[in-house]
Amino acid sequence: MDYSYVLNTAIPQNQKLLEYGFVQADETFTFKKLIADGEFYSLITLTKENLCAEVYESSTDERYALFDVVSANGSFVNKIRTEVLDLINEIKEKCFLTVDIKQKYEEFLKTFFRTEPDFPWADSPDYSVYRCQNKKWFALVMNIKFSSLGIKSDERVWVVNIKAQPEKIASLVDNKSIFPAYHMNKKYWLTILLTAVTDFTKLCELTKESFLLVNL
Repeated sequence: MDYSYVLNTAIPQNQKLLEYGFVQADETFTFKKLIADGEFYSLITLTKENLCAEVYESSTDERYALFDVVSANGSFVNKIRTEVLDLINEIKEKCFLTVDIKQKYEEFLKTFFRTEPDFPWADSPDYSVYRCQNKKWFALVMNIKFSSLGIKSDERVWVVNIKAQPEKIASLVDNKSIFPAYHMNKKYWLTILLTAVTDFTKLCELTKESFLLVNL
């Protein structure tokens, strides 16, 4: 099962992975742990691009196929999935850098642009807008699900929508930290994650450009 969405919010720390028990071969890290009272084991594989988990029967080393079938349901397979997800979350907590840059970014917006956020949707406090002097917004901070960006996860993440030059959109989008705009015109706007994987300096520079484009 694919858990690569973790790589969109956190940066793996190689030394911590090794200390946790991962084995490294070139740029691939693997970790094996018994689950379900030892009847099964989970094999976690981490590469630069992917984080995946597979489940095998301990006695036969045969892969437990139901674990990967999304539509499969039942108390036992759900128990297995819960144990694996708990393991993934523990690995993320102990072996990944998970700095949330939302607060740092909002401080940048307030200090550099001398503006305070407003909340145009009273029933949506997780949506804040930063405006130019002409009252048009140049940054929209939101808390959305990864699935809104085309990533298979219901985990929520802080993002910002900013404006960019249309001719630069394609080259900026990497679908890792910068995505086609969520809920706005994708020809002119971008969605950028406010997580550890985002280049903060680049984020600030793109925000300055958004301000100039909106403040024309």
